[in-house]
Amino acid sequence: MHEAKTQLSQLVSEAAAGQSFVICKAGRPMVQVTSIAEAVPHSRLGRLRGLCSVPDDFDRLL
Repeated sequence: MHEAKTQLSQLVSEAAAGQSFVICKAGRPMVQVTSIAEAVPHSRLGRLRGLCSVPDDFDRLL
């Protein structure tokens, strides 16, 4: 934990470059640090917003 505190800038740069690591306290793993781009999947919802249109009467029976 102490080492992570003293080298935080370097560790953040490495994580942003794609290298994840674990921070331990008293020999026990506490947290895993990884890049946000790796941790958050890209959503596919809303990609066609504004490109498609639905007619006003699409839900009317024949």
